[in-house]
Amino acid sequence: MNEYVWETCEELDKKIADRVRLIRKRRSISQEKLSKISNVSLGSIKRFETTGQISLLSLTKIAVALNIADDLRNIFTEIPYNSIEEVINERR
Repeated sequence: MNEYVWETCEELDKKIADRVRLIRKRRSISQEKLSKISNVSLGSIKRFETTGQISLLSLTKIAVALNIADDLRNIFTEIPYNSIEEVINERR
């Protein structure tokens, strides 16, 4: 499969962090408050918003605290098939 990668993994992580930061700010929640309501350390939240690096568990806690857990839960629900082999393999 020869697909072009338009962004690196790090760039994708940062875009996710930027979206979460936007939601946090739109809801007028400080990083400190998010830390308290999510039970994720302030350092982890700052690092996430700066670099995009965070553990999956911490990301989930933040999503729950920001009431966006459904978006995280549905992240891979509508994946198109790449080939007929994928359709066949799914039914096995």
